Amino acid sequence: MYLVDWEHPSDSKQGQDFIALLADLRQFLPGPQYTLSTALPAGEWALQHINLGHAAHYLDMINLMAYDYSGPWTSKCGHQAQLFTPQIPHSPEAAISGHSAVSYLVRQGVPTHKIVLGVPAYGRSFTGTKGVGHGFSGQAGEEGTFEYRDLPRPGATEHVDERVGAAYCMGGDGGFVTYDTPQTVRMKADYVRQNALGGLFYWTGTGDASSLTQKDRSLVYNGFLGLFPQ
Repeated sequence: MYLVDWEHPSDSKQGQDFIALLADLRQFLPGPQYTLSTALPAGEWALQHINLGHAAHYLDMINLMAYDYSGPWTSKCGHQAQLFTPQIPHSPEAAISGHSAVSYLVRQGVPTHKIVLGVPAYGRSFTGTKGVGHGFSGQAGEEGTFEYRDLPRPGATEHVDERVGAAYCMGGDGGFVTYDTPQTVRMKADYVRQNALGGLFYWTGTGDASSLTQKDRSLVYNGFLGLFPQ
């Protein structure tokens, strides 16, 4: 498999160059013996310069990075990988979701089976906050993140917001930490099956709980069960 990780064309000229690169790669890496994929952000602001339908002609898969919607670069605390947009988003960033990104790609002509939905195996921390939609004073962990296997933080309480398909823990040394759990990953797996998407991917698998000793907490294991129910 060959992955093109541009992240991301920032103007129309770069968008054209991106398509030209894919065309050249496909010429020298013909299918089906070679698999060609790319990783793209979920926000329309990052996708608007790419002719996605044209790109899909050359690609076997588009790994949709359906995470990092909120972080230290946003003005308010928010979910980083929600599946659905809340009814009343507190900011433009809060309107981004896995569903909104998938819908945009499909409208642009990308076949659903080529879309692979990304799941973060880490959480983003917001300290000094009351929660989603509120301001924050900083972040904890390594550069504002914790590996999923280290969540929830000691002394924190884990919650799942089923309305938007997002989870978080509150309290302990991390403050508010937004991440995915087995429950939200199964929701995403159901979404993948119901919408005939290509599957799930995880960034990165090393941050997951062990699928051998902690099956009930493993994102990858629970995602597999969601994609292939017994």
